[in-house]
Amino acid sequence: MTIVVTSEGHEGLRHRIEVEGFDDLFADGPEFIGGRDSAPDPHDYLDMALGACKAITARMYARRKEWPLEGIKVSVARDDSQERHGIYRLQVSMEFLGIEDAGQRNRLLEIAERCPIQRLMTVSQVEVNTSLTAFSA
Repeated sequence: MTIVVTSEGHEGLRHRIEVEGFDDLFADGPEFIGGRDSAPDPHDYLDMALGACKAITARMYARRKEWPLEGIKVSVARDDSQERHGIYRLQVSMEFLGIEDAGQRNRLLEIAERCPIQRLMTVSQVEVNTSLTAFSA
C-alpha cells in the first residue's frame, strides 16, 4: 500500500493524505510553527496509531475468547517536552466496557501491550529510505 501526501496551496503546512480505498485525511502543523491547526499534526497520527492498534488488538483477543467486551476507550497523553533529546513519552490508559472480571481486564491490557504498533515503536528497527522523484508539471 502506498500513502500519498500532497501539500494544499503555496502557504501554510496543510497536507492531504490519500489512502487508497478510504476518505482523504488531512494533516497540518500547529500555529507556532506556521500551520493553521486545521487538522491533526503528524505526532497526533503517531499517537492515534498506537491507541487504535491497542484497541483493535484487545478487541480481537476478547472476541476470540468470547468475553463480554462491549467497548474500549483508549486515552493517549503525550509528553514531547524531551523529544529533542530523544525521549517521547506516551501515557496510555485503557477502559474495557462490559468486562467485570479483573483477571480478564488485566489480560486484555497485557495483550494490548503486544500490539504491532507498540512493537514497531519500541523494539523494531525501522528503516526509512527517502528518494527524490522526477518533477512533473
